[in-house]
Amino acid sequence: MSQTQLTREVARRAFASEFNDATYSFKESDDERAPNYALLPTGERANRVFVVGTLTETEDVGEESEYWRGRVVDPTGTFFVYAGQYQPEAAAVLRDAEPPTYVAIVGKPRTYETDDGTINVSLRPESISVVDENVRDRWVVETAERTLDRIEAFREWEAEQEAPESGSTAPTNEYAQMARERYDSPVENYRRDVIQALESLEDVEATA
Repeated sequence: MSQTQLTREVARRAFASEFNDATYSFKESDDERAPNYALLPTGERANRVFVVGTLTETEDVGEESEYWRGRVVDPTGTFFVYAGQYQPEAAAVLRDAEPPTYVAIVGKPRTYETDDGTINVSLRPESISVVDENVRDRWVVETAERTLDRIEAFREWEAEQEAPESGSTAPTNEYAQMARERYDSPVENYRRDVIQALESLEDVEATA
């Protein structure tokens, strides 16, 4: 096994609004065990994500065995998390948690097509931890920074496409190219989400 296969994928930070829009998934190799990626609309691939939010609701939706669904809210929307027998530790946290409580989750994006053709995105957790408000606030700030970095890289790539004769040496950005082909939403929408998320922290501080 090569060194690359041994390396775990970086867990990307994304707000719920962008995560739920990441409906296109792909592999970069025909190998059966090749990682599956969700394409973030801001032009980055994500095999794993790191999210922090408020666990507002849990429910055992399994029929023959326990299969827990958690609803986790951040300032931009909702993540749906599912854990069953193959994620016993994460399922145990969902079973024992008392909402509302802050949780940090590392997991893999999963897409599911409904009967009417809608594609829903959910999170299959590798780990779930109960955390405090400071961890949540720090995650919001750092996720805002990462999202803005991706938007900036996307905009630079777009500018290069529009004026290639300018002599710019901007690197090619294959994931930005894929995102522009696959998604309709302008990346500026996610800048608004970043502002909304940061303002929500200011509102909390103002009322504290």
